[in-house]
Amino acid sequence: MKLTDIRTFVVANPDIYRGGPYWVFVKVTTDTGIVGYGEVYGVAFHPTALVGMIDDVFARHFTGADPFKIERLWRQVYSSGFSQRPDPTVMGILSGIEIACWDIIGKALEKPVYALLGGQVHERLRTYTYLNAAPGGDQNAVHNDPDAAAERALEYIAQGFTALKFDPARPYTAFDPRQLSQETLSFAERYTARLREAVGDRCDLLIGTHGEMTPTGAIRLAERLAPYDPLWLEEPTPPDNIAGMAQVARASRIPISTGERLTTKYEFADLLRHDAAAILQMNLGRVGGLLEAKKIAGMGEAFHAQIAPHLFCGPIVGAANIQLSACSPNFLILEGIEQWGGFHAKILKTPIVWQDGYVIPPDAPGIGVELNEAVAEAHPYSGDRLQLRMQDDPA
Repeated sequence: MKLTDIRTFVVANPDIYRGGPYWVFVKVTTDTGIVGYGEVYGVAFHPTALVGMIDDVFARHFTGADPFKIERLWRQVYSSGFSQRPDPTVMGILSGIEIACWDIIGKALEKPVYALLGGQVHERLRTYTYLNAAPGGDQNAVHNDPDAAAERALEYIAQGFTALKFDPARPYTAFDPRQLSQETLSFAERYTARLREAVGDRCDLLIGTHGEMTPTGAIRLAERLAPYDPLWLEEPTPPDNIAGMAQVARASRIPISTGERLTTKYEFADLLRHDAAAILQMNLGRVGGLLEAKKIAGMGEAFHAQIAPHLFCGPIVGAANIQLSACSPNFLILEGIEQWGGFHAKILKTPIVWQDGYVIPPDAPGIGVELNEAVAEAHPYSGDRLQLRMQDDPA
C-alpha cells in the first residue's frame, strides 16, 4: 500500500465558542482506495497559507510512502529543514497526516486504532465541557455573572455532566504573563465559589487559564480558589517557563494541568522531569499525532501523571483523542464540545456517541469516524482571523 494524494478542507464553524472559527481537515488517499482523515490544530498562519504547507510536507515525505511506517515518516518530517526541534506548525501538519495514516492502518486491518496501540482499557470515557451559554443565549452573561453561570451549570448537570471548565481570570494577552489585579482575583474567587455552591459535590470544577500569570501570580490565584476544590488549574504560566510552572505546582494543592501548547515527547518529558504538572493535556492535532501522544501517555504513567486530551477544534481530533484515551491506563477525563452534537455531529457521517456524561469508544476500524465531505464543502471558511488568538493589547 502506498500513499498517493492529500486534500485539505478548511471548514467554517458556525459557533466559535464551540471549537473555534474554523477546522482544518485532511483526507489522505492510498493506491488501494482506502482513505484516512486527520485534523491540524492551532497553526499560526491563515489557512490559505496552511494548505500550501500541508501539500508541500505531503509531497516531500508522504507521496509514495507506506502508511504503516509511522516512526520512519515521523522522524523524517521532524528533521526536515535541519530542525529536529519542536515546531508547532510542522507538528500540527504532521499530526493531521499521521492521524490520517493511523485511520488508514486501522481500516486496512479492520481494527480500531486503540486495538493497535495496546488494546482497549476503558469501555467508556468520562467527559467535560466548557461552561457556555445555551445556543442563542448571552455568552457574556455566563462568563461575567456568577449567578447566570451557576444556573447554566445546573443545566449541564441535568444533562449528565460531572465536570465543567471555565475561565475565571480573563483576558489572556500577547503581553502576558502578569500579576492579576485585585478585581480579577476577587471575581475569580466569587465566580468559583458561586459555582461550587450551586453544584455541590455533583460536579468537578476545572479552572481554565491560558498562561496569563507569572508563577507568583498563579500562586496567589490558586490560594484564592483552593477552598473550592477544583480538579485542576490549567496552564497557570506560559509554556516557555516549565520551571515556573513547577514552582506553582509545589506551592498549590490544586493539581496543575497543561499541554495544549506543547508538542512532542521532548517538551512533555521536560514537564514531567520538573514535576510541573499532574495532568497532561496534549492536543493530538498539534502534539505530533497518535503514536507520539501514546508515548507521552506512557511517560506520564512512569511519573504517575494522568492524561486529559485537549479539544478546542473539530471532531476528527476528538475521535483521535477517544482512540488514545480508550487504550491508556492513566486516562482521567476527555474534553468535549458539550454532547458532541450540533455541527460536530453534522460534519461526520456517524456522530460520536455520548451517553450520560460519557463517550462510548466506537468499534469501527481506524479512528472510528468519517468526514462528511459534502457538509465540509458546503461550509468553506472565508474569514481572516486565525484559529486561535490572544488579546493584542495589555490587560
